[in-house]
Amino acid sequence: MRIALFVTCLTDTLYPETGQAVVRLLERLGCAVEFPAGQTCCGQMHFNTGYQRECVPLVRRFAETFAGYDAVVTPSGSCAAMVREYHGRVAEVAGDTGLAAAVRDTPAVHELSEFIVDVLGVTDVGAYFPHRVTFHPTCHSQRMLGVGDRPLRLLRAVRGIDLVELPAAEQCCGFGGTFALKNHDTSVAMCADKARHVLSTGAEVLCAGDNSCLMHIGGVLSRLRTGVRTLHLAEILAATEEDQAPAAPSRSRPAPHSGKPRQSPRTAERNTP
Repeated sequence: MRIALFVTCLTDTLYPETGQAVVRLLERLGCAVEFPAGQTCCGQMHFNTGYQRECVPLVRRFAETFAGYDAVVTPSGSCAAMVREYHGRVAEVAGDTGLAAAVRDTPAVHELSEFIVDVLGVTDVGAYFPHRVTFHPTCHSQRMLGVGDRPLRLLRAVRGIDLVELPAAEQCCGFGGTFALKNHDTSVAMCADKARHVLSTGAEVLCAGDNSCLMHIGGVLSRLRTGVRTLHLAEILAATEEDQAPAAPSRSRPAPHSGKPRQSPRTAERNTP
């Protein structure tokens, strides 16, 4: 099976460690993962703000870049939902029958937990993460993809983890992409509620399947100086006993510049001999 990683813009730009964790995790499960360097944005930001025709080149690029693979895996329910639910709509708006056909022929795009549980048939990925964790189910993964309890099934099998239920977990964190910009006050109020529920669990780590939500909630947790870290599901599932010292840095915002450039999966591929 030829598997391609669709890393997404946000992850590639701000949280490349998530993409790297996906590769480590899937390779540990026996998969050979390729990273097509030609990938760009899925077009969600443009589509959601009314620029549907401007999505056309992005949709075409996606179809061309991932053609020929058996499956595409992404660490984002939000971007997976865009590809699965709306790329066909973009082709309709453009009136491009060739693009519509290319979209139909695009390999199945799987959110990470879907791929592990449904395609690989695995729930215990051999992870070790001895920390108190609570999980935020993101809106697109639940309401559009129907991911359900797959992430929780994977987390429950992690050795050493103390997984605690998040109150009002189904409530939106308030990010919603451009919603957070256009409706700032409402977005902040929603995120304040989410942060309050996170703190009530006593968790050390907030986990989710979308870095966009983690960035939003993590910003509030950081400004309140709560000490609660945010980690993508892939990073916990990729963790082993060897990874536990020292503790991972906070993911509430990009790490301070250390003097060395951070390598995204795209950069790492270019620098590989």
